Amino acid sequence: MERDDDRPWSRTAPSQRWDYIVIGSGMGGMTTAAILAKLGKRVLVLERHYVPGGFTHSFKRKRWHWDVGVHAIGEVTEKALLGRILGDLTGGRLKWASLGAEYEHFHYPDGFDISFPDNRRQYKENLYEAFPDEREAIDRYFSEVRHAVSAMWGYYASRVLPEGLATALSPLTLRASSRYTDRTLRSVLDEITTNPRLKVVLAGQWGYYGSPPSQGSFAIHASVVHHFLHGAYYPVGGAGNIARTMLRTVADAGGWTRIRAEVDHILIEDGAAVGVRMKDGEEIRADRVVSAANARVTVSQLVPPEARPAEWAAAVNAMPPSPAHVCLYMGFEGDITKAGAGAANQWFWETWDTELTAWDFTDSDSLPPLLYTSYPSLKDPSHDPGPSMLHTGEIVTFVPYESFAKWRGSAWMKRGPEYEALKDDLTARMLKLFFKHRPGLEPMLRHAELSTPLTTEHFANPAAGAIYGVVSTPDRYRNPWLRPRTPIRNLFLSGCDVGSAGVMGAFAGGLLSAVAAEPTAALRYLRPLAMPSRR
Repeated sequence: MERDDDRPWSRTAPSQRWDYIVIGSGMGGMTTAAILAKLGKRVLVLERHYVPGGFTHSFKRKRWHWDVGVHAIGEVTEKALLGRILGDLTGGRLKWASLGAEYEHFHYPDGFDISFPDNRRQYKENLYEAFPDEREAIDRYFSEVRHAVSAMWGYYASRVLPEGLATALSPLTLRASSRYTDRTLRSVLDEITTNPRLKVVLAGQWGYYGSPPSQGSFAIHASVVHHFLHGAYYPVGGAGNIARTMLRTVADAGGWTRIRAEVDHILIEDGAAVGVRMKDGEEIRADRVVSAANARVTVSQLVPPEARPAEWAAAVNAMPPSPAHVCLYMGFEGDITKAGAGAANQWFWETWDTELTAWDFTDSDSLPPLLYTSYPSLKDPSHDPGPSMLHTGEIVTFVPYESFAKWRGSAWMKRGPEYEALKDDLTARMLKLFFKHRPGLEPMLRHAELSTPLTTEHFANPAAGAIYGVVSTPDRYRNPWLRPRTPIRNLFLSGCDVGSAGVMGAFAGGLLSAVAAEPTAALRYLRPLAMPSRR
């Protein structure tokens, strides 16, 4: 890890004309900026937070460090095409550690447990063992996943083409992909099997994109399954090293990243983006602008009303946000591995009805239907627990944003006693359920701190505190305006809304944005999306 004074960001930046301004330093924005830097462009990245990285950044409380959004990432090794691109964009400085031979454990009611391993063959064997009468259905499922991922080249190609050309070629580019983007996960599973428990298990990873089986597109689910078929990994040194290494690439090419730099709006002159105006009134000019903010935020907040093409604005704003969430950050003191913690992620379902998207906590006796747990300190081989055996854990569950909307607009850390009382109540209920599953961890807990959808809004500024941008439904894939190119000249979108959900979905969106902006020079970066690895 670099010394603090060598960080490739600061509160100021050189006064010069930039080739590109990128708004937002999440995974999508960093990816676009790093690719453009590799192409010789001078890029200024503007980040409203005091730490860059978006959902990849880390923070500290007392004696513990946590990551806010990185729990498991696949396809990052040199054997994977995406991994080789990521290695190129980080200059080989970012290292990864495997979560182990089993990277995920699912726990359902009635004592039913199943693990997801780091290879396709063992994954299928685990399913065969759990469902011995469903071998044909399991084989068909993996076949559908393989075909769906292969077919997505047409969808991604259509995203980077100019609108007119994309429309003209859509019968060719979208013929194969629409068979999977237009169908829900539930509809595909219903065709494959009548076994309700097998359907639940096969759909288990829908939490990585936030749309339950009856709503989520099969295309996004297949992409997630494929993404983890060869295991999951964690960045050595913590997720903060993603920003350190990618933004160093930007700096090495003559670019820079400015923190605490909030954009008020994008400057549009004669129908073209020419720069940005900051909240303090400063104007910064560039040949082109990339917004890696949420697509809805870009349309409704960053593009001035008089410059918004009506059809574009309506189509983007019509897309509902993905679910909001709460995350409980825990600090432990002791050997948590002896109490059931490990590097692998653990999903605790309290019901077989996995269509439940959010915890309705208005009933004071209710507990979350799902707990997703992660232990970052056990994933990072560079973590030193010290003599006190300091470790970290996180619990995530979906919640309705509306239950927090009354405090929207209030200041972070100053939302009032009612809000703090709600956080304390939710923390107590989440811990009650968590300790039911992992009782040995209770005496080791020393710190617990809850983030809410308002925390997400404050730091990352997604619409309605969405964890994954817009929903991953078939309508998302049919929407012609969720693409890097916008109807405003020299303005491009980046991030998960033009890619797909999650950190690596935002990475894909960053790739697409760079290819759309520099189609000739950056086209080589599109190949991993068009031709996924068949290892």
